[in-house]
Amino acid sequence: MSVPNRPARVAHEFQRELSALLARGLKDPRITGFITVTGAKMSPDLKEVVAYVSIHGEEKVRQETLAGLKAASSYLQREVGRALKLRYVPHLVFAYDASVAEGDKIERLLREVREKEGWSKK
Repeated sequence: MSVPNRPARVAHEFQRELSALLARGLKDPRITGFITVTGAKMSPDLKEVVAYVSIHGEEKVRQETLAGLKAASSYLQREVGRALKLRYVPHLVFAYDASVAEGDKIERLLREVREKEGWSKK
């Protein structure tokens, strides 16, 4: 029996396990920012997964943390593969997700307009 949308389900499990691994911490000194795995997208053939991460901190911290994550990707790929017990462990690629930072920027701008115009929060 074929299971519909298996790549999406495997991507979700991969995201969950990767988040747990990152929460435990890595020994790489470049990884200093607060990392949130915001999503994961699996290729239809289950051979590659793109993990979208949001890194809180200054631009320099984000760049160093992303470089550290890319360096640790083979270790993280192996550990997540063990936890999920997949026959083939997909190749892990990290991508920076700027949506959280953009949302914070929009919220800050709206707050400034409210304060400037004297609007009260309802």
